Amino acid sequence: MRGKKVWEIGGFIAGGVLILFGIVAIFMGVSGFTTTRDAIKNEGITFGSADDPAVAKYAEQWAGEQVTTGDQARAFAKVMREHTLESTGGLTYAEMGRFQSAANPDDPAGTSDEEAAAKDDSGQPVSNGARNIWVTETALTTALNVSYMAERLSVFGLVVGVALLLTGVGLVIIAFAVFGRTETAREPARAVPSTMPVAG
Repeated sequence: MRGKKVWEIGGFIAGGVLILFGIVAIFMGVSGFTTTRDAIKNEGITFGSADDPAVAKYAEQWAGEQVTTGDQARAFAKVMREHTLESTGGLTYAEMGRFQSAANPDDPAGTSDEEAAAKDDSGQPVSNGARNIWVTETALTTALNVSYMAERLSVFGLVVGVALLLTGVGLVIIAFAVFGRTETAREPARAVPSTMPVAG
């Protein structure tokens, strides 16, 4: 009987711990969700008009609106990437040379050959301005995508918190059920009074 009592107490403790973890996870999920959205809103980012092909492609439903959610942040990152590709002639960072080409200064492809690069007044190679655009784009779009990821993780934390809470409640209910059944089994059988008449 003592072993059963230990299991019953263990069920109560395990249920209580899961309930506590569930409440904490829900609180952290809500806190992370609101913090992420507040941080996005504080940046004051606004989508362009639907006349912009990139906006029309990735965020037509939010045209002209402020970016306030993770989904909108992700869409804005896609718009930025589209604009950057337009500025660099469809070339990505890795597809462009480090320097501006002396033979064709307007070519965003540039060159990585210092001898073929355009030189400044001090004789140093001129950096490829089109390539440098990607440095800024990557930093900003990464921040936007991280905002999206943070919001999704907060939602995941909420789901896990609810699951832990329900599991903990279930364990406590099971422990109560086992405890009640055990107590009933321990009670001695009561004598049932006879209602049959006694023959005289």
